[in-house]
Amino acid sequence: MPGPSERRPIVDLTDEQARRALRLKWGSVPDDVIPAWVAEMDYAVDPVVMEAVQRALAEGVTGYPLEREPALGESYAAWAGRHFGWAPAPDAVRPVVDVTAGVRLAIDVLSGPGGVVFPTPGYNAQHGLAGVTGRQELLLDVPPAAERAEIDLDRLDRLFAEGAQTLILTQPHNPWGRVFTRAELEGVRDVVLRHGARVVSDEIHAPLVLPGAEHVSYLAIDGTHDHAVAVVAASKAFNTAGLKCAQLVVPSAADRALLDAEPMSRNDSWSPLGVIAARTAYDDGDPWLASLVERLDQQRALLGSLLAEHLPEVRMRPVEATYLAWLDASAYGHDDAAAVALERGRVQLSDGASYAPGSTGHVRLNFATSPERLTEIVRRLATAWT
Repeated sequence: MPGPSERRPIVDLTDEQARRALRLKWGSVPDDVIPAWVAEMDYAVDPVVMEAVQRALAEGVTGYPLEREPALGESYAAWAGRHFGWAPAPDAVRPVVDVTAGVRLAIDVLSGPGGVVFPTPGYNAQHGLAGVTGRQELLLDVPPAAERAEIDLDRLDRLFAEGAQTLILTQPHNPWGRVFTRAELEGVRDVVLRHGARVVSDEIHAPLVLPGAEHVSYLAIDGTHDHAVAVVAASKAFNTAGLKCAQLVVPSAADRALLDAEPMSRNDSWSPLGVIAARTAYDDGDPWLASLVERLDQQRALLGSLLAEHLPEVRMRPVEATYLAWLDASAYGHDDAAAVALERGRVQLSDGASYAPGSTGHVRLNFATSPERLTEIVRRLATAWT
């Protein structure tokens, strides 16, 4: 981890800058609304990454990408080795357009026809992926009252016994904010191996593990390489989702052969600018990322203290990673707490029902903003909900 003197500062975007830069998050809401919903940060992009992209544009890099992008695999492997103490072979890395497309591709090509287990609350953009691939989606619900969200291994075992063949494992988890321990991942592996099933591990939030927790890739667990792939990206941590480049980590040579044999149309094409941004982030982004994790740790603490002061009945699950807090506001009596927050408080949150169908009173709050904005967000929520 770079020392404080080596780090690059986090720069807060003004409201006007955010509306120009973050077209969905800020540009799609009225001017009097503070957006705290979609997973983008209200921070300027790391200048080193931005300079690399601008230099590529000046050189006219707007054509097709390479088919394999071997240098991207080398950059990711070196980065993973520094940060996690485990790294894949560079030739195990395959570019994809984004993480959700990578999950879909892996299920399409590598999974059997049986059902896909999806723990909920779960990332709303991945609800329905099973159906897109012609498979049944099987929800593995985590009880809303659970203080520390965990995957019910007994229930997972039963779903596999009944014919499911794939688990979408999101870790670190969105929206729980959980970082699964090595022991928990070993428990998942044991169930999967018992049934000859497959795991697609979405690890896009791995760079955003906060102090007090440690990311362990599912692929770092012994006995996983023949049945699992990981989908990773620099885009969430470096705010470059629009540049379109994620990576599939495929440790099995047999699985790589299957993927490589697929027609080009099976894999949506990634962007050459996204490759440049990702490689720069992996190669040269550590000083900025260290500052970001420090800022998010501060924001996590600030949110906890603000809720304790202004909304003491809100339950916030422990946030071990990401910049997304899963809040239970049901004590204040609003089934659709997000709608009330928007109507009365002029704050846009993500409705919990989109992550856990049928749930009430839950929201996801994005705290990757300035301390001043976060303070105003909670003040407005208190006015709206109480």
